[in-house]
Parts: sequence; C-alpha cells; structure tokens
Amino acid sequence: MEVRLSEIISALSYALDVTEGQPAGHAARTCAIGMRIADIAGVPHDELSSLYYALLLKDAGCSANAAAVCTLFGSDDRTYKELRKRIDYRSKRANAVSAFRSTLPGAPIFTRVKRLAEIARQEDGKTDELYGVRCERGAEIARMIELPESTAEAIRALDEHWDGGGVPYGLRGTEIPLAGRILALAQIAEVYFTGGGVDAALAVAAERSGRWFDPDLVAALLTTRDDRAFWASLHGDAVELVKAFEPTDHLLMADEEGLDRVAEAFAMVVDAKSPFTGRHSAGVAHIALGVAETMDLEADCLRDLRRAALLHDLGKLGVSNLVLDKPGKLDADEWAEMRRHAELTVRILERVPPFRHLARDAGAHHERLDGRGYHLGLTAGELGWMPRTLAVADVFEALTADRPYRDALDRDEALAIMRRDVGAAFSPEHFEALEAWANRSSLVPAAP
Repeated sequence: MEVRLSEIISALSYALDVTEGQPAGHAARTCAIGMRIADIAGVPHDELSSLYYALLLKDAGCSANAAAVCTLFGSDDRTYKELRKRIDYRSKRANAVSAFRSTLPGAPIFTRVKRLAEIARQEDGKTDELYGVRCERGAEIARMIELPESTAEAIRALDEHWDGGGVPYGLRGTEIPLAGRILALAQIAEVYFTGGGVDAALAVAAERSGRWFDPDLVAALLTTRDDRAFWASLHGDAVELVKAFEPTDHLLMADEEGLDRVAEAFAMVVDAKSPFTGRHSAGVAHIALGVAETMDLEADCLRDLRRAALLHDLGKLGVSNLVLDKPGKLDADEWAEMRRHAELTVRILERVPPFRHLARDAGAHHERLDGRGYHLGLTAGELGWMPRTLAVADVFEALTADRPYRDALDRDEALAIMRRDVGAAFSPEHFEALEAWANRSSLVPAAP
C-alpha cells in the first residue's frame, strides 16, 4: 500500500497545533499561506516540495521545550507559546508584559515578581537554548521521515529574523534559507489572520518587514490583499485546502516502511513532551510486541499493533506539562484534563487515512474489563485483542519508568501491582503473556 505522504503529515499536523497552543488547522493554513507567497515570489519549482513539508512540519520540535518552558514560568506551556506568537517579543515592553502574564498566574504578586527576577537573571542565552532545542528536534523529525535536508534546514531556521535578531543562531538576511524565511512570515501571518482577519495579517507583515521578515516576501504577501477567494478558503477544512498546494509533479508517497517511519517520528514528538516519558511510546511498542509474540499473534497483526503502540499517547500533546509533570496527586480538574488525552488520540488518528482503523483501539489503552476505565468506559465485551495488549504494555512500561512522583519500580514489583487488577482491569491471558515475556526479556526497547 502507498498513500500520499502529505495526507498523513497534514492530518498529524493537528497534533502539533495543539502542542503549540494554536487552533486546529494552524499548520495547514500556514502551509497554504506560505505556498501562496512562494508562488508570487517565484520560488524555484524544484524547491516547492521541500518547502511544502517544512510548512506542515514547522512545529515538529515544539514538544521538546514544553517541560522547560513550564518549569521556567510555572505556567501552562501551551498558553505561553500561544501568547508569544501574538506579540513582538523583541520589544522589551511587550516581552515584559508577556513574561509577567505567563509567570505563576494566580500566585501572590510578590511570588510572581520574585520568579520574574529569577528568570531575568537566567535570561542570557535561555531563550536561545529553549528555541535551539525546539529547532534541532524539529529538523531531526523531518530527517526521520526521510524528507529532504532542505526541509530540515528550513524548520531549523523557523525563528530566525531577517535583521539577525531572531533565535537561536542569529542568522541574518540570506544566511537564512529561503524556505525558513517563508516559514517565519507565513506562521505569523496565519496567527494574525486567525485572530483578526486579513488586514491584521498584512499589517503585522508590513510592520515587521526588514526587521523580522524578508521585504521581498512581505511584498509578495501584500499583493494578496484583494484575493478574497484565497483568504476565504482558509476558513474551510485546512487539510483539504493544502492538498491543492502540493506540487503535483513531485508527490511523495509513503509505503509500509514509510508509515512506520512516520509513526516512529511522531512517537518521538509525543515522548519529548515530558522528561518522564522520554522512551515511553517506544517502550510500550517493545512490550506490546513481546506480549503479542508470546501469544502467537499472527505476524500480519504485529505491524498494526506496533503503530498503535507508538501513537497511543498522541493526545498527551494536548495536556499541559503542569499536569503531566506534577509531582503530587492530580486534583479533579487536572485529572479530567489527563483523561481527555485518550479521546484526543482517537480524534487525531481518525484524520489519518492509513491509521484510521487503529484510532479506536489506540485510544482505548486506559479502558478496563470492568468498565471503570476511560475515556468511554468500555467493558470486556467491547475490548478486542489490541486494547487489551496495549493496556498491559502501557501500565507495565509506566511502572518500570521514573515518574515525577516516584522512582521506577523493578520488574517484580510492577508485576505484583498489576496482578491485583487482573480480571478487573487486565485480561488474564494478556497479563500471563506479559509476565512470561517480562521474565525472559530485556525491558530496554530497541532504538527505532
């Protein structure tokens, strides 16, 4: 089976939107705007495909600095990132106001001011470090999918500015790859268009021309002012919209191995969200395959199982790191947010044609045989072999890994804890297979 890679990436870009605190379709609309700019500016035809994928994957590294942002400001990483995109953060006044709003919201004023002073002392190089991590990880994700190096380099240069005042490397003018310059302009234009319409998008582009943005690219964008059909099209289904912008003479197709690479790459995006889940998705896939092989599951099913395991926690990209990394017990609101991640996993995977048939089972990894799981409260009769396998693999991996509230448990401790829930949470035969596999296998997953 081969499918257009663009169908997969554009659908999965919704997961990146939610991580970045943006409305659904942000990356896809950015792609449409960027490709329109490229067409008007006369970007060479042989560069359009790599630009197209860079626009869709521009935020592939966004989860890599989420925990650090949350720790630094003591606030929701997604809210901070959303606000940063809506201000001229190079303005000292705007940056100060934004930093105050983002720092320990709800805390006493003295506590917030004290934290702000600590942040100011660390500021030298801190922003460069945060965005350097993000840019390098985004480029790495593009390379994992085997996209052109020019795509990776464009993503790496996403936050560079025309006058050299951007981050993290301070590139200037034509030192910034052309595709990177288009990414920088298109994403801010999309943010302001979504928030305030065409006039707002073009006004911010014109105001930052020659400073943030390449003046020639801004001039190209400004010519679209009266193109009502184009701007109106951005209000529709963004994934359908961007299909029209893919260079038809350079379609990239994904075969079975390509689909595996996409699953592995997005598993890395998910696991980068928290320092406590650095190898969780790969670990769950490793354990799930071990359980399935112990049960002599047919080889044809193993590939689907591995993909579902790699992608089962996609929805955690929509959970604040204040919740994911909280060292204590979650309160009712936090627990409700955590539980929603399973539903979001289903919603994202349902958008991806070759993964659609996995969506329900991948999102059911927290369901229980007794119906007390989440997010749907399914019971034994509604749970097939895949969610039963994912359930034991997910819990076993979590118990044998460090978490913010405890150290990793050894194999025997983890199995003893799980054994208490056999028949209620876990299928007896799947737990038995897990136990047999764990007693003879390494707990360290192979690198993808």
